[in-house]
Amino acid sequence: MARSGPGRCGRRGWRGRCGRCGRGALLACAAWTAGWVLAAALLLRAHPGVLSERCTDEKSRRILAALCQEYRGGVLVGDLCEDLCVAGTLSYQRCLYYERGKKVLQADWRGRPVILKSKEEAFSSFQPLSLPDDAAEDGGQDFPEAELLLVVAGEVRNALGLELPNGSLGPLWPRRRGRRWLGQLATLWSLVQQEEFVLFSLLQDLSRHAPPVLGSCGHFYAVEYLAAGSPRHRALFPLDGAAGAPRGGRGQAKAISDMALSFLDMVSHFDDDFSHRLHLCDIKPENFAIRSDFTVVAIDVDMAFFEPKMREILEQNCTGDEDCNFFDCFSKCDLRAHKCGAERVNSNLQVVCDKIFRHWFSSSLRTSAVSVPLQLQLRDAVQECADPRGTSGSAPGAAPDVFWKLQRLLQATQRELQEAEK
Repeated sequence: MARSGPGRCGRRGWRGRCGRCGRGALLACAAWTAGWVLAAALLLRAHPGVLSERCTDEKSRRILAALCQEYRGGVLVGDLCEDLCVAGTLSYQRCLYYERGKKVLQADWRGRPVILKSKEEAFSSFQPLSLPDDAAEDGGQDFPEAELLLVVAGEVRNALGLELPNGSLGPLWPRRRGRRWLGQLATLWSLVQQEEFVLFSLLQDLSRHAPPVLGSCGHFYAVEYLAAGSPRHRALFPLDGAAGAPRGGRGQAKAISDMALSFLDMVSHFDDDFSHRLHLCDIKPENFAIRSDFTVVAIDVDMAFFEPKMREILEQNCTGDEDCNFFDCFSKCDLRAHKCGAERVNSNLQVVCDKIFRHWFSSSLRTSAVSVPLQLQLRDAVQECADPRGTSGSAPGAAPDVFWKLQRLLQATQRELQEAEK
């Protein structure tokens, strides 16, 4: 019996078919490896705790001491540096967490609790801004502003996938060219390499659902302190600091309906109020907080993407729909092209219903403060929103009318609770 060797590549066809087989196998191996590298990188971005460091006061104080040393040496600047490094009116309180380079610390700023954040521990960890030799020699004073704007806009485009007009870069722009201009440029460049800082800065004064940036010192920026949610809380979010500190079943039911309406407002705001939809791909209580008036705030947006960047992320190679799931953002696989669609097929609302509203409204009769028929209608609406295929057989993605149904039912809940107080 003639033997043709392994597979379909026999001795006679080695140079033709086998050459093609070898190249095809190599390309397949390279694609497989690249896919796993990308998946690992995205996993670490979404769940960096797998490589988290131990969060200690000693190390946190060392990090801030090094920051102040570089400020005194003129390496970096910032409107909070004097308070942190000289006056002592911005003082370290405790370490909240370290996650794969990211440092999140709590501090007191003139009696106000704030959060200090940076994507990296050291200022030197950020890619430096490359200036022409002649511009660097004179401290960057003669570097044309138009060219600098182009460089910064390019970095923002890389981070967010957005083309921004120069006028919209105001929150990121140095106020004036001072004697520490090179330090200003280096500081600016370290900050625009942090997607969360850029997003918070651009949303400043535009969104009540994002914390404003209060200032910065070098690569650390400050935002208001808000206690994050947690599954450990019965209502998912700590209610102690909320207005009126809700008590009893009726008070908690009122607080939950207020928070749910604020989540709906946030979803509508991120879907419709910007030039591109803002997708939230990691929706969980820990990434949100509430203000004292129950306004929901997105406090961790490392996994938030405007539509152009979202399409770029989703459009990957695939062999099935499961390959097109980017954490909470799903696409579908075109099996003929072996390519994920660039369009997201689920929505922010669907994931909020699944991961937040189910906890509040899907268990059986959580409170006697709201009538049984209304609780059942809310439960069914949340189920319809979280799993539209299970209720209608339609494609993924909560239908627009379920948004209005939820809003109407939550407003009816509030009216019932108000009537009960009379």
